[in-house]
Amino acid sequence: MNTRRDVRGNRAALFDGIEEGGIRASSSYSSHEIDEHENERAMDGLQDRVILLKRLSGDINEEVETHNRMLDRMGNEMDASRGVLSGTMDRFKMVFETKSSRRMLSLVASFVVIFLVVYYLTR
Repeated sequence: MNTRRDVRGNRAALFDGIEEGGIRASSSYSSHEIDEHENERAMDGLQDRVILLKRLSGDINEEVETHNRMLDRMGNEMDASRGVLSGTMDRFKMVFETKSSRRMLSLVASFVVIFLVVYYLTR
């Protein structure tokens, strides 16, 4: 029987200050007001984080759009270069198939002229 009293006494000491419905407020603020202040601080912190993430996602979106435009331009330029190179290769095939010395001379002279023009333009 003493054991039961000790258990009840320990239990009462453990749960001392807790009433049915919540913790009894011992200060001038009630627990409800304290929770409201903590919630307000937490909401302000979350609002700041949401604003930061929104700004960050906007920056990422802008960067992705810029890179997509750049890749589209690069793809178009590569297609144009491919067309020029295929035309040049067709001319090479034609020259090497005919084996004409006159055409070979004009081809070599054209390369020299193009090289000199490119050299002087980049200089």
